[in-house]
Amino acid sequence: MASSPCGNTNFDSGLEIKTRSVEQTLIPLVSQLYLLPLPTIQPQNYITTLINHKDKPKKSERTLAAIHRVGQAVNVAVGRFVAVGEAIASENQELKDEMGQACFEARRAGDAIAQLTDVGSAMQSQSDSQVSVFSDRTGMVKAARLLLSSVTKVLVLADRIVIKQIITSRNKVLVTLDKLERVSTFQEFVQIFSQFGNEMVEFAHLTGDRQNDLKDEKKKARMAAARAVLEKCTMMLLTASKTCLRHPDCESARINKDAVFHRMRCALEQVIEIVTEARGCGESKVLPTSIYNSIKDFKSCVECLRENLYSLTPQDMASQLESLVERTEDFTDSAYTSHEQRQAILGLCQLLRQDTQQLVHAWAEAQSGHAKEATEEMEVAVLKTCQSISDLRRKLHKVAVGRASDLLKVHGEHLPLRALKAAGAEGNLEAVAESSRTLTEQKDQLVETCRLLCHISGTEPLEITCIHAEETFLVIGPQIISAAQTLALHPSSKIAKENLEVFCEAWESQLCDMALLLKEINDVFEGRRDDKRPYLSLPRPGKHSVNLKTAKAVKLDAEEQTSMAKLGLELRLLSSDVDSEVEKWEEQEHGIVRHSQSLASMAYSMYLFTRGEGLLKTTLDLFHQAEVLSEEGLQLCSSFRTFSSQLVDEEKSALMTQMEKLVTLCQQLQMGARTPVQGKTATFQKVDSSIQMSRNLMTVVLSLLPVCNKLNKKYKSEPTSLGSPQDWRERQDASPSVKDDEASVSSKNTNGFGVKSMEQHMAALNLLESK
Repeated sequence: MASSPCGNTNFDSGLEIKTRSVEQTLIPLVSQLYLLPLPTIQPQNYITTLINHKDKPKKSERTLAAIHRVGQAVNVAVGRFVAVGEAIASENQELKDEMGQACFEARRAGDAIAQLTDVGSAMQSQSDSQVSVFSDRTGMVKAARLLLSSVTKVLVLADRIVIKQIITSRNKVLVTLDKLERVSTFQEFVQIFSQFGNEMVEFAHLTGDRQNDLKDEKKKARMAAARAVLEKCTMMLLTASKTCLRHPDCESARINKDAVFHRMRCALEQVIEIVTEARGCGESKVLPTSIYNSIKDFKSCVECLRENLYSLTPQDMASQLESLVERTEDFTDSAYTSHEQRQAILGLCQLLRQDTQQLVHAWAEAQSGHAKEATEEMEVAVLKTCQSISDLRRKLHKVAVGRASDLLKVHGEHLPLRALKAAGAEGNLEAVAESSRTLTEQKDQLVETCRLLCHISGTEPLEITCIHAEETFLVIGPQIISAAQTLALHPSSKIAKENLEVFCEAWESQLCDMALLLKEINDVFEGRRDDKRPYLSLPRPGKHSVNLKTAKAVKLDAEEQTSMAKLGLELRLLSSDVDSEVEKWEEQEHGIVRHSQSLASMAYSMYLFTRGEGLLKTTLDLFHQAEVLSEEGLQLCSSFRTFSSQLVDEEKSALMTQMEKLVTLCQQLQMGARTPVQGKTATFQKVDSSIQMSRNLMTVVLSLLPVCNKLNKKYKSEPTSLGSPQDWRERQDASPSVKDDEASVSSKNTNGFGVKSMEQHMAALNLLESK
């Protein structure tokens, strides 16, 4: 499991935290127990106040009253929390006993804290030695730890409910999927598919939330891959099933349909493996060691010899080296690797062997002389070996990325797909067979390239994404061919033509995904894959601060940073969400994308400021950054206006409200950043206001991005039968019969597993059913 900010978040309950939502709920509580050090934000809180009180010989009434209020507040908060836990227990009998016990312990801890902070007890204890928070600090620590343990257990048990919901939702989908596979009439299919779509919408909501919540990046990548399969297959299932219903005796149509159903079931099973941590067939595909990991492990062994000459044996090093060289055979044995590239890789492997032999020789001499540390000769040998390793990695990266880039350029025009569509529409089976061979060769090239990219990807999540891309090309290639064969056998069938279009679009979509994957791999290789890009274009003093010339640049102290912690954390999460949304845009050079990326970078810099880190060192830096952020936000508003000019009135009006809100927030942030203040209190209030306003601004941006992206895709694509309910009515009025056109139950532009697109699709299907 990925570790949490709290270290090994098992606590006293023996339960491990697996999701960010549980972790973030616990952070404010965990950070208060100074016996459990937390290497992240540590906001001042009730429990800290209680545990770390000053042991003065005499307490004022004001201090006693404050302690009493704190203790009572803790007890009330625990009571509310426990009430929710008990409600969950009453609805889930299988967890009733465990949840009840955890709630009982939490309530007991809250009562103990309230008793220890009772003001009457505390005042009396000063004269008759009664136990209170002032005389029983150990008791307070014990109560706080019990509270933490029990709250953790309640949250983890509640998390089991979420897992149960996902499993239940998956089971419903599977049952309906079985019904869909057995339908024999189109009317029955429409009815069941409508139910299936609603169930998939629910499953999409649950799994999407779970994916975002997972802490383990490998599991998150596997979940994303499984959901991507479901997204594409939902569309394919619709058209493949319709084709089978329209042409029940067509073998290629049946093969096409069976492949879709099989892949959907595998993807559903993989989701359950991830959420329940079961080990299935999908896990084994992630395990093979890549060349990148072999290089990293070998280089680590070489460098550790500097610290400890006796940490491993020459046999160990030789074994690791040969394992590394063996994996380069995927490059050198490839029929698509040029002679020059093959010779270069073999030459670098040979050079690495020679340098390693020299290192082993120098290492042996150092050991024979009983040296306690690396000799100068050995240091030189280590450096040469590490350089050879880096050269080999660089060459392999260049070969894999170069091949992928070339393939994407060559196949960007999708010539085999066009040829298959044309041959199928003409009913020319021979031309379909010829174009199928071309597509198969393209598929083999892409599959092998994905394997090479997996070797040099640089992170385990990217390796998983490469494996998903490889599997997708492997599966969709034959499906396109079977769909083309069906169309060639029935060239006048509109549904067979639509079915082929859907599979071709899935292929084109995967090529686009591969281009994005290639960019990420390059970012990792070049060291650009930080958690967030720092915003380096900070305004120079005076440039944006005409009204701040007399302002004093001060730093926040520890207490002020602590009070800013929650706001800063919210800003960080928003900046991450904005980055995630802009990555979904196909046009990365779009003005909306560029300005949103800049806003996310600036917001992240402001988050780092609340932690006393990053490029913003003083409050004046922060105010400068807030002003620049507001200006960037106004430029984003301009991009949104330009974009909205192409929309119809209903769509435009929906966006205008949010855009006006964004303009207002930008202006308020700008005005606040330029307003001069004096004194520590006023300066801190201005810091608080700037961060709050920036958070609100980013929230609005986050709400606009997915809507604009969806509309952008819609206007770029051709009009289809899933445009709007009005389009459906017009099509229905124009077509008196449902039979031959398969009732226009189209999946085109229903961009898969995305929740909103599925909801739109189900609305269209429900409209059809009502007619």
